[in-house]
Amino acid sequence: MAKLKLGSIEDDKPVKLTVELPARVHRDLVAYAEVLGREAVTVDVEPARLIAPMLARFMATDREFAKRRRSEFARAALPPETGLKSV
Repeated sequence: MAKLKLGSIEDDKPVKLTVELPARVHRDLVAYAEVLGREAVTVDVEPARLIAPMLARFMATDREFAKRRRSEFARAALPPETGLKSV
């Protein structure tokens, strides 16, 4: 059986957000949680706990985001007195 893209869910201090999802996305999220729960042999995986790791994985694998983030970081890291410009 192929592995799911999302692995185990870390227990981290959460920041509360309120998000509205289309019904279709919610149904898929619930189904994903059920499959992940069976694969991980855990009692229950709450669908809401999947959102953060899914977003993190999405951002981690988005090459354009990584490129732009590095570019922003490089720009912010330059001391203003140098007069140098980042590329």
